[in-house]
Amino acid sequence: MSRRRRLPIRACATLAATMAALAPSHPLHAEVDDAGTARPALALMGTIPIYWGEAGDFDEALEGNAPRHWARAVLEESYQLAPLDFLTTEALESHRNLLMAQPRALAASENVALDGWVRGGGRLLLLADPMMTGASRFALGDRRRPQDVALLSPILAHWGMELFFDEEQAAGPRVIDAASHAIPVDLAGELALAENGACELFGEELVAHCRIGEGEALVIADAAMLDIESPAPQAESALRFVVAHIFGESGDDAGNGGFASDSPVENRAFPSGSGSD
Repeated sequence: MSRRRRLPIRACATLAATMAALAPSHPLHAEVDDAGTARPALALMGTIPIYWGEAGDFDEALEGNAPRHWARAVLEESYQLAPLDFLTTEALESHRNLLMAQPRALAASENVALDGWVRGGGRLLLLADPMMTGASRFALGDRRRPQDVALLSPILAHWGMELFFDEEQAAGPRVIDAASHAIPVDLAGELALAENGACELFGEELVAHCRIGEGEALVIADAAMLDIESPAPQAESALRFVVAHIFGESGDDAGNGGFASDSPVENRAFPSGSGSD
């Protein structure tokens, strides 16, 4: 039996707080770009620098000199991105879709807001990596670096899941088969479901698709597909697949892959007194 451990607590990045405040906030309805194409909004949160790139400071971010993340261009083909730094009911209520890419640990109030938003019909794509492997221009311990370990036990447990990490697994990139789509992973986690959980696992138990109230969540226990430097050859197609699977091809029809259980998660809304990891 592989040895498993729960994930430790680690401080998160703070540079995104100032930059997110300056980013445009897109409403629920689709925005029309300069070419006249309507693109739905996609809220974005996480320590993986998809929106701003690996900015070393505020000036570098504003001047656009930071190394850009390839995933931003892919997402902006179909969506208007709206970076968020802190999850509140007010911040989420104007959005239907949310991508969380290796987010920091959530405060108690954020767990409540996120749970309520999903239950009300929100669609969440969450990449929670127990051991980040992607390269970064910033050294270990630098708060501008993507968070090394996902710290989301309270909200995952509330949705009937638990994230494990096998310390004895072989290191190095590999590809898993998730519904006939190749997804690159590296030192991935493993998701386990509670006995009364209503999520469905696939992709070697790295991926869970859940119906939570009126909404849906697609949880992936790895974030190697979003490596900013030298992404795997399958990275772009993997991102397109998971985005289309949970948000729909046009942002209007989620769950195209049909993996979510027909029974929604029946547990109650997240109690307001619950804390973070």
